Amino acid sequence: MKIDLKGYHAVVGGATRGLGLATARQLAASGATVTLMARNETKLKAARDLLPATEGQKHDYLEVDYSDFPGFQKRSTQFFEGKKVDILVNNTNGPKAGTVDQKSTEDYQEAFDLLFKTYHHLSHLLVTGMKSRGYGRILNVSSVSVKEPLPNLVLSNSIRTAVVSWAKTLADAVAPFGVTVNSILTGAFETERIRELTENQAQKSDKSLEELMEARKAVIPAQRFGKPEEYGYLMAFLASPQAAYITGASIPIDGGAIKGL
Repeated sequence: MKIDLKGYHAVVGGATRGLGLATARQLAASGATVTLMARNETKLKAARDLLPATEGQKHDYLEVDYSDFPGFQKRSTQFFEGKKVDILVNNTNGPKAGTVDQKSTEDYQEAFDLLFKTYHHLSHLLVTGMKSRGYGRILNVSSVSVKEPLPNLVLSNSIRTAVVSWAKTLADAVAPFGVTVNSILTGAFETERIRELTENQAQKSDKSLEELMEARKAVIPAQRFGKPEEYGYLMAFLASPQAAYITGASIPIDGGAIKGL
């Protein structure tokens, strides 16, 4: 099966590193024109230059800060006015680590603005055009914590669960129009994020970073972290016409780490 996204326009959040960049690269390699979103223009330009491009592909970027929702809302609304978008990958960095005892009501509000309101705003902004054209793909980057809450990540555990529930509701509403909505329950991958989280854990324990990284791998049945390109392959398939009958799903990609059904 060949994934051909030529003629489609994809928007990818958090696209200057890690799984966002891997997704953008695979969508571009499959023929899509990609708009990258993140807050650092220098990194955005560098990431755009890494994207495969052939005739007809004109990759672009939007510098925007997901943690500043009013600014995010204004800039994204202006930027996408009148633009055709077929594929939306909702993705941003997760909220800061911490336990139930460490987080205040204000922390939860900030996490809600970061993870929920940005996803909702972009989806609401772009889905009308998708419906009118009879084709659309909304892919929400989420976490295995939706199934099994992760230690020291109470904000992510809470808000990502809300996102998945909202996405399922949205999927039902737009399915008759040829638009699919799916959530990706992301496990441990070889990215800066996994290293940052493990470094934070190491600082609070008597174990080294290397020991903790190996311990993380040991509980994964595949006995390794995922490769970012493997994530990109899944996203490209779900963005394609071949995935038209998959919607409202929460799809784990975790090397078998989730223990529940």
